[in-house]
Amino acid sequence: MNELQIIEKLKTEQTATRDELVFLLNNITDSGRETLRRAAQETAQAVFGNKIYIRGLIEISSVCKNDCLYCGLRRSNQNAVRYRLTEEQILDCCAKGYALGFRTFVLQGGEDGYFTDEVVCGVVREIKSRYPDCAVTLSLGERGEESFKKLFDAGADRYLLRHETADLEHYAKLHPPNMSGEERQRQLFALKAIGFQTGAGFMVGSPYQTAENLADDLLFLKRLSPQMCGIGPFIPHKDTQFRDYSQGSLTLTLTLLSVIRLMHPRVLLPATTALGTIHPKGRELGILHGANVVMPNLSPVEHRKDYAIYDNKICNGEEAAECLACLKRRIQSIGYEIVTDRGDAPAAGFQYN
Repeated sequence: MNELQIIEKLKTEQTATRDELVFLLNNITDSGRETLRRAAQETAQAVFGNKIYIRGLIEISSVCKNDCLYCGLRRSNQNAVRYRLTEEQILDCCAKGYALGFRTFVLQGGEDGYFTDEVVCGVVREIKSRYPDCAVTLSLGERGEESFKKLFDAGADRYLLRHETADLEHYAKLHPPNMSGEERQRQLFALKAIGFQTGAGFMVGSPYQTAENLADDLLFLKRLSPQMCGIGPFIPHKDTQFRDYSQGSLTLTLTLLSVIRLMHPRVLLPATTALGTIHPKGRELGILHGANVVMPNLSPVEHRKDYAIYDNKICNGEEAAECLACLKRRIQSIGYEIVTDRGDAPAAGFQYN
């Protein structure tokens, strides 16, 4: 099959073989990328119209017990600035976000032992009590099935847990020996079984990554069928062993966004902060390639620069929640509009327009 046949297969059948995906990633031409982009944009618009959902991102802790080799928050990084927000600070972020129009709050952090089930459940219950029309998304790493059930019962709606790479050997090259790619994947399926709107995702251009790895990532997502998928370019951090590695490709990231949109027409697909970090119009480009979510930062201003998972992360300006009007203008400039509702993943067969 040539590139156009593979793109057509992705569009009509929402799948492709591993060999077809590898071929496409290795051989796609500029004209093929534009065909792919248009197909992804049309697919997203068929389901969501020109609506872009916003999520208020609250980075609750830069403390992490893990030592992932690529992450600036890794346990062994003595230069990292550590902080954790109090419940009062988190609720204050939600109050400010609600006033700005946010109806989803994303609590993200390292695997910080302070945030026990009791603490997180208490925060979730309080948010849902104060803002019953809002969704709460958690992105707090691996916690185990028992913990996930408690969080779900407390009212959490969604859980984001990037699988990072579906290839177990590749996973082992990016993580310490006590972390398991197999366990990460098992927890993702557990989240779905519990009833969470579940999000997975991977880095594009991470060290040692091959086109075969990326094809495996795409096929893993097909098996999981998540409601959300977050991908972004690998960006090195100066205090990790990958400091001198090249960052992930903008073009490849956009290509993969489009492929994911065709394989998962109803998925909630962010134009990530990392994409906005490597290109000044990264978010707009992501939307034009099939993304339909943006996540402005609601974290306390004094801590935004401290949640440094990679170098040069954008942490103020138009990606910040306070300049939502600026972001709205940018989104409008490409023919889309930001909408202020929960933006849940639509059920199969449902169309907004």
